[in-house]
Amino acid sequence: MRRRIVMSMLAGVVLSASTFLGAGPASAAPPADAAQLAATPARSADQAAATPRDAPSETPAATAADTPADAPAGPAADTPAEFGTDWHDPLTAAPPVARPATKSCAVTVAEAQFRDFTPYRGAYTPPSGCGDRWSKVVLRLDGKVKGRQFDRLGYLHIGGVEIFRTSTPEPSPDGIEWSVEKDVTRYSDTFRRGGDVEMLIGNVVDDTYTGVLDVKVTLTFYAQGGAVKSAATPDRVLTLQDGTITTPRNSERVVAEVYATGSGGGCEEYWYLTVPDPAPYSCKADKGPYREVQIKVDGQLAGIAEPFPTVWTGGWSNPFLWYVIPGPRAFDIKPIEYDLTPYAGLLDDGRPHRIDVSVVGVPAGQTGWSTPVNVLVWQDAKRAHVSGALTEVRAGGLTNSSTYSSGSEERLDTVGGHRLTTAGYVDTSHGRVWTTVRRTLANTSAHHWTDGENTDALKATWTDDETVTVDGRGPVGVRRTHRTYTMDGTTTLAADDRLRTVLTLGDRAAVDETRGGRRTTWSRLDDTYAGDATYTANVPRDQRHAVGTTSERYRLYGSDGCYDRVLVTAQGVLTRDRSDC
Repeated sequence: MRRRIVMSMLAGVVLSASTFLGAGPASAAPPADAAQLAATPARSADQAAATPRDAPSETPAATAADTPADAPAGPAADTPAEFGTDWHDPLTAAPPVARPATKSCAVTVAEAQFRDFTPYRGAYTPPSGCGDRWSKVVLRLDGKVKGRQFDRLGYLHIGGVEIFRTSTPEPSPDGIEWSVEKDVTRYSDTFRRGGDVEMLIGNVVDDTYTGVLDVKVTLTFYAQGGAVKSAATPDRVLTLQDGTITTPRNSERVVAEVYATGSGGGCEEYWYLTVPDPAPYSCKADKGPYREVQIKVDGQLAGIAEPFPTVWTGGWSNPFLWYVIPGPRAFDIKPIEYDLTPYAGLLDDGRPHRIDVSVVGVPAGQTGWSTPVNVLVWQDAKRAHVSGALTEVRAGGLTNSSTYSSGSEERLDTVGGHRLTTAGYVDTSHGRVWTTVRRTLANTSAHHWTDGENTDALKATWTDDETVTVDGRGPVGVRRTHRTYTMDGTTTLAADDRLRTVLTLGDRAAVDETRGGRRTTWSRLDDTYAGDATYTANVPRDQRHAVGTTSERYRLYGSDGCYDRVLVTAQGVLTRDRSDC
């Protein structure tokens, strides 16, 4: 029975749809056609049969989750003793997108039932009646699914631009509905023109996995009016063409965004648990779990970032953790942003420039990461050509060290990190503007497991600090961002096949902006998820006797106000939903 825990993870975390997200040259175009997708399913029914994981069952067992300090100590009196055949629709504690009180126009961009790996294709037409300069644009996905199904990964492209990446919840036999909102105002340049629509949530439907993913995606455009002005957005949103980009010759600010996701049907689904040889563990990587997403311009390192350790809704061998509350970012996968403005002077020569994205730590030749790229450009309206130069690229040594030790428990301790500074200037209509970008990454993790992997635990922290300094005419502007991601979890499989997972996840960020040394805006984000769920593995679904409590607290406060919401569940029932500030 060796490695039952990890093989259960392979059956539980892999998203079949993720086979379309193969590694390779960065591109916003679809990475594979339908034939390729159908030929390489990430997980078969046979793989999952040993531990069916998407169905509840029926007798009590006691667990307790790590919940926010002000959450209730236990379930309410009317909470069921264990999971039944239905549970609360999925929801998150994240705030809804704020909307202005102006005229709005809605456009349906996709409406489809995903049964296989055939993309939905349609056409987008800009709205009429709300102008072409909007104060906000909001994307909303509404989905429903019934029966039995795995978690799936999906994307939405308009005009070749990836505007949304998501994953799906796992359904109950009785069916669930869910929704996701995203502020997509930054893509206004794309929305002003008609274009092709492509959406895919790859799926497999058969006699066992019956869930058809029924989704509808709309864009709602809010006009400007009165005190509500049009949003300041990039002038152009570009995608790569054969791995290259040609920016307008008057570009004065350039930002790349990369929707990086570890996927592909193997161990990169949960890259943070991989180990190097000679450690005896089911998932291997050449140098262990350190990952870093790098972007290069013409072969020169231009940006580094820590990927967010997303846990999908079948993750950590235990779907009962995620039926109601998904992990942070699972439904709205945020892109990594790289400020490439130091390279603007180089990019403004009117020629195509090579853009490459790679992931440090992925074994050579191995797929498992998708890295589509959008490039956002702000132009100088008063000049047809902006000149400039890249003046500095200074990278510190990359640290990536994993130390294996054996004993009563196997253990792998990992330390990783990197530093990069880039600087350059552009000569604009409003003077010479210098931009310096400094980014510092760090990761520490302690992974320990027992023989057979019947206990498997990880405690890890990732930090990603970025400082962007803009020095031109007027006071110096500085934007400092400190990101921290945390994971602390243990899965155990007892002699009686009771599988228990206790897990806490954290997504935190502190942002401060100053001008002339005085703080102008600031914000603090703390999104914390905690769960504890137990069920009997390797038995039919009606004998699993699953119980579990989960919670999420999402706090966002700063110069623009505050938001604070707590969700708590027990056995799939929402026992608390409190908003405060």
